[in-house]
Amino acid sequence: MLDKEFCDFLEYRIGDLLEYSNDERLKGFWCDGVLLSEPDKYYSKKFINDNRETVLTAFIGKDGQTEYEVTLKFGRKALSRYERNLDIQECLPNPDNENCFTIDTEKFKMQIQLY
Repeated sequence: MLDKEFCDFLEYRIGDLLEYSNDERLKGFWCDGVLLSEPDKYYSKKFINDNRETVLTAFIGKDGQTEYEVTLKFGRKALSRYERNLDIQECLPNPDNENCFTIDTEKFKMQIQLY
């Protein structure tokens, strides 16, 4: 489920993704928190099943304080686990897989592909 525990885990995973990135623009970036920023309906099983994604807010940057819109894109495994109220932390990508996330430092947006 998407809750505080998941947000805490995602905070550290984003930090790892940034640390292991080969993108020179991201050197020194870190994450200082992730929040569920939308109304609860955007985290419901129905919404996520219908849209296959949802949005959170993360604080990222060299100071860890720049607000980024983070879109989580749900793959098959993540959708299945979410529907069954199972933990989706294991669906987050490994930090060394740069093909699983994109970040736009000018528009302050990030996308993460869950498996």
